[in-house]
Formats: sequence, C-alpha cells, structure tokens
Amino acid sequence: MRPSPKKSFPPSRLPVCSALLLCVLPLIARADTTLPAWNEPGDLPVPSWAKAIAPKRAEVPIFRTPGESDQKRGTTMMNVRLPLYGMKRGSQCGGRWMLVGPEAWVCSDAMDLVADPPFVPDLAPTPDGLPFHYYFVGRNGAPAFTSLLVVPDMAPDATLDPGFAVAIGDERVMAGQPFGRSHSGYWIPLRDLGAARPSGFHGEDVSVRGLSIGWILPDHANVYSAPSGSAKVVGSHVRFEVVGWREEKTTFVRVSDDGVTPAAWMKRSDLAHPSLAAPPSDAGPGEKWIDVELASQTLVAYVGDKPTFATLVSTGRGAKGSETATPPGTHRLWVKLTSSTMDNLPSPNEEASSSIDEPVDRFSIEDVPYVQFFDRGVALHGAFWHSSFGKPKSHGCVNLSPLDARALFEFTAPHLPRGWSAVLPSSTEKGTLIRIR
Repeated sequence: MRPSPKKSFPPSRLPVCSALLLCVLPLIARADTTLPAWNEPGDLPVPSWAKAIAPKRAEVPIFRTPGESDQKRGTTMMNVRLPLYGMKRGSQCGGRWMLVGPEAWVCSDAMDLVADPPFVPDLAPTPDGLPFHYYFVGRNGAPAFTSLLVVPDMAPDATLDPGFAVAIGDERVMAGQPFGRSHSGYWIPLRDLGAARPSGFHGEDVSVRGLSIGWILPDHANVYSAPSGSAKVVGSHVRFEVVGWREEKTTFVRVSDDGVTPAAWMKRSDLAHPSLAAPPSDAGPGEKWIDVELASQTLVAYVGDKPTFATLVSTGRGAKGSETATPPGTHRLWVKLTSSTMDNLPSPNEEASSSIDEPVDRFSIEDVPYVQFFDRGVALHGAFWHSSFGKPKSHGCVNLSPLDARALFEFTAPHLPRGWSAVLPSSTEKGTLIRIR
C-alpha cells in the first residue's frame, strides 16, 4: 500500500502520520545533574525546578539544529514528558530551543516546562504484535462524531465508508450505546465496526540453519516419495508451514534430511524459498541490511553477509513499472514512524473521480503500524487487513505480518527514541539499507 501525499516530511510523497508510541521512556534526566556531552558553552541554564517538557500537541517537530527548519530529526508523541537537557536561543522560535537528546531540539512555543519527571505511557503491543486495536467499518458505513455530547441530537461530523479501518484507543457508553474513539479523534458506534483479525504468521530465525528453508504457499500441498507428480503421496503440509530445502530436481524440491527419513519431495511451485544474496556495494563491513526478492516474495535481514531472519512478504501487485508495483533498487531508510494513516482519498484541493466507467477504489487505513519509508513514498509496513504473505498484494509497498513488521522495526536504524512518534537518520545513525530485486 502507498500513502496519500499529505505530510510535510521531505521528500515529497508522504502520508498523513498519526502515530502513538509503544515504548517506555529511557533513563530519566534531571535538570540538576551534570549536563550531557552534547551541550555547548553558552547554552542557557535549565530552570532548577524543570524536570521535563510536555508537548502541547501531537507530532511537534524535532530538529537537528535550532532554527534550521530543513534539518528535521523526528516528531514527538502527545501525552508524554520528554527529558530536558539544555536550552539556547535561536531563530524561528518565539521562545527558546530545548534539547531533548543528541541532535534533537524542539521549540518551547509548542512545549510546556513541567516539574514532573519524564514519562511515556506503557503501550504494550497486542498478542498479534500490533500497537493498537483495529476495526473495520461495516457494510453500511459508520457515523463519526467529534464529541459524544452531541449524540444522538446532532448529525454526525463525518461518515466513514464501508471497509475503512480505524484504530480505537478509548471506549465509552453514550445514550446506552458503546462508542470507540479513533486516533483521528472521532467517536464511532462500535455496533458499526468489526474487529480486525490479523495474521499470526511470523518469519524464522535463520542465523544457525541459513536459508535452507521453504514456506508452503497453498492451503494444502502434497508430499511425494519421488520427484514426480505420479509418485506415491506420502504426506501433506498446509499454508505457512516451514519445510527443509535440500535439493532441487526439475520442478521438485527434496524437503527431507539425508539418511534420517525416507525421501520426501514437493512441487517447487508450492514453496517460497529465499535465495542468498551478497551485500549491496554501499554496505559497510558487518552492517545490517535488508534484501527483498520480488520473484520469491521473501525478505531476508542480514548482518554483513550473514542472514539472520527470513520471512514472507507481499509486494506491489501491479505490472513492472506501474504505479502499484514495488520498484527495484537500493535505498536507505529515510524515516520511520510507529504508525501512519494511508489512503487514496482526495486532498481538499482535489476532486474525486466521478466516472461511471472507472469507479474509484477508495480506501483509508488509520495508523498503519511500523512504517519504514525507503524510496520516497514506498515503505516496509505491517498489514493487519490480509494474510496473503508470499503473494503480491499491496499498492506498491512491502507488506509484512504485524509480528514481522514489529521485529524489523526494532532491527533497523535509525532507532526510534522513546517519546518520539517518528525519527529520521542522523550523523551518528544512518538509515538501514533496503534492497529490492
């Protein structure tokens, strides 16, 4: 899936990002302790009573250098308190620039000094690996209200289309009816929503056994005693099971170990198998990088030339070179977000197509989890709305199961500081290399 171009992050094609953090704040910093090494002479003193700063709104921008608007470093979460390490004067801020970490400055115009210590709520992921609870709008659509106080006397502020997905963070009862509050701020009747049931599929640790594995693609696949479709059927496997990959012969693969079990063969077309790849030329010795193979619909995470993790993905379903194809190439991650809203809805200055011959396939998915952009608006991200991993499915991005998306979000750089909703690379931490081939 690709996002709609509605965000101010450079480069251009970026989504509206409505992110919530799932981690706990790191080591608490007190204003009366020794200042960290990244402070400079002449910085303003921090008030002795100030222990942290609190964003006045979500997604307050964080910059590498005070007053340099083209040096964005990330964004903050709402309802958090960030550590305060220092202050200084600078342009493009009516108050003072405040230091919240290495190469991380926020303007005091959007922050409040607080006497309470730093804090981030403990937003543990669900058992499926998701940061939130997700729901789909039912077949009749759903009314959405900005305030519960107007229910049921006023008309809804918006109407959500069938199939739209929302992340619900709070639930309340009004007029005897349960409502859920989406992260975009709308209260929606829960009777008009259906809970998402994400796939529990996850990849494999291959740091010891290497890439001698394959995943079953069909719902049911036969195992044969010889590399022939007319051979005796000696067993079967189901979708997403992992088998060995020992030997290829014509259109069959031997999945049994030597001398341990009778020969067992499966059709090559029933399996997805990742192939070993050499590091990109830009990769440094021992550097982490990710390889996505379009032909096999697999992803392998490497440390140097050693594969450590492998899984199935769903890349773009379009023909090569089309808008919905995943473009090949090697890039570095340029921004990571805990979540981002993705849709193909028209922006306020655009008009939706009204052609009867070319109906619009409208979609809107709120808070798509663990989004990692590497080629303008193309990203790795979690997908809770399908389980077609191993087959092309997306609008151009690389879809991962929620569990895999979370694991890879933690594997890649730059790492997301606690209390942040988005992070861009810095001089001390480059974005991880992503190769699509």
